[in-house]
Amino acid sequence: MPIVRETTYELLRAWGLTTVFGNPGSNELPFLDGFPADFRYVLGLHEGAVLAMADGYSQATGRPALVNLHSAAGLGNAMGNLANAKAQGTPLVVTAGQQARPMVGLGSMLGEPGMTRVPEPQVKWSFEPARAQDVPRALSEAFHLATLPPTGPVFVSLPLDDWAQPVDPDEVAHLAGRRVRRAGGVDDELLAELAGRVAAAGHPVLVVGPEVDDERAYPRVVALAERLQAPVWTAPSAPRCPFPTRHPLWQGLLPSSIAGVARHLAGADLVLVLGAPVFRYHVHVPGPWLPAGAEMVAVGSDPGSAARAAFGDAVVADVATVAGQLLTALGDLAPRPQRRAPERAVAAEPGQAPFTADSVLGLLARSVPGHTRFVNESTANTAQFWSHLDLAAPRGLLFPAAGGLGFGLPAAVGAALADPTRPVVAVLGDGAFQYGVQGLWTAVRHQLPVTFVVLRNGVYGALASFVGQLGVSGIPGLELPGLDAVTIAQGYGVPGRTVTTADGLAEEFAAIGKAEGPRVIEVPITAETRTLG
Repeated sequence: MPIVRETTYELLRAWGLTTVFGNPGSNELPFLDGFPADFRYVLGLHEGAVLAMADGYSQATGRPALVNLHSAAGLGNAMGNLANAKAQGTPLVVTAGQQARPMVGLGSMLGEPGMTRVPEPQVKWSFEPARAQDVPRALSEAFHLATLPPTGPVFVSLPLDDWAQPVDPDEVAHLAGRRVRRAGGVDDELLAELAGRVAAAGHPVLVVGPEVDDERAYPRVVALAERLQAPVWTAPSAPRCPFPTRHPLWQGLLPSSIAGVARHLAGADLVLVLGAPVFRYHVHVPGPWLPAGAEMVAVGSDPGSAARAAFGDAVVADVATVAGQLLTALGDLAPRPQRRAPERAVAAEPGQAPFTADSVLGLLARSVPGHTRFVNESTANTAQFWSHLDLAAPRGLLFPAAGGLGFGLPAAVGAALADPTRPVVAVLGDGAFQYGVQGLWTAVRHQLPVTFVVLRNGVYGALASFVGQLGVSGIPGLELPGLDAVTIAQGYGVPGRTVTTADGLAEEFAAIGKAEGPRVIEVPITAETRTLG
């Protein structure tokens, strides 16, 4: 009779979950016993880095990823990046080892009776099987729930003494072959209504979000925008890049305040939101939800986001399917005048250190190969980053959706693991670098093509921008003197260099996509405050 461990590995093979991201403890050893040769174990030195690596891997591949953490403490260490995974809808199957069942109720070390409550509210579902034989079916439920819309992380607590228990083959015979699929278009009546509203709009505007950033939705939404000749904005606080950033219709990233969104959408009579919550604001600058005379319709897969919005109509459906349906329904629409591309920012050439962030990011965008994948966790310089970003295909940008630092560095490692033939550039603040620094060890162990560009301004720059916005003063803890990313990187075995000249910057950026293995480039920049909202 098969045992739980053997049955679980067979299921993981069937689902394509043969890469395991983990940091093992004693509770996890029985699961890892006799680890199969066709599986890959990606070790991270801290659970936060482990979770972010899996997140980056999943976003880069478009498939779910498996995470194996250690008990309640290890799961707690991963919570910051679990919040990012929940906010960006990453389909992760997160597991943690529970103490042996007879020990859990005794207050034993590494036993947590309330383990399923630890990851809440940052998961879609949290479960501990009632008996060992339920482990395979529980993992099956977790896998399907993670991948069903709205996608996101799920959690399963796994007692260490379950793995060697026998399983009745009849109980698990059909788990590997099951398929649970979404189907999400609109019926003819609703399609006619949507197409009619779009066709009647004199000045439609599209706002696109992370659900558009995949191989199905992306080309359809681009075609729809071109059919309508509608300007396209990326939704505020977007963790992904769901539209070609040098397309003549793309306008940029909407600001993260109520008044700011309305101001940027001025002149629109219909705002069609595709694949984004309405809206993920950050800065409280109140005002009208939409400009005068504008209506809004949002299409997305998340019923919670649809119900939560304070304005506009919403349709809960698959964005790719609806975009395709609208393209067909609008086939007879009269051609619209071609829109002129907005003027793009042109950065000055870098001078000497400290550089401006704008000049560094402008040079970076001009230097990298076209298939480069980016991760951005330099929150003080988000506006400059987006203004120079040049992406023309889906899954090219990752960003911490919940705003929790520690995502960027290890997420870049996970993205490179997903496709080692594609260079990855992680743009990190000097403060953010410290949160996920353990990911350097994994990057060098796998010799991954990641360039970590650390913008050193010696301050928590994003917070400094909030000081004036919130009307506060005398705030401690914003200065970051004495950080040395290069020396830290060398301690992990990653080569690094502090660059202080324009020629040095050009040389380092020209090597992206050519150099083997990871490297750190530390770039001194001026401390700047940004306008919020």
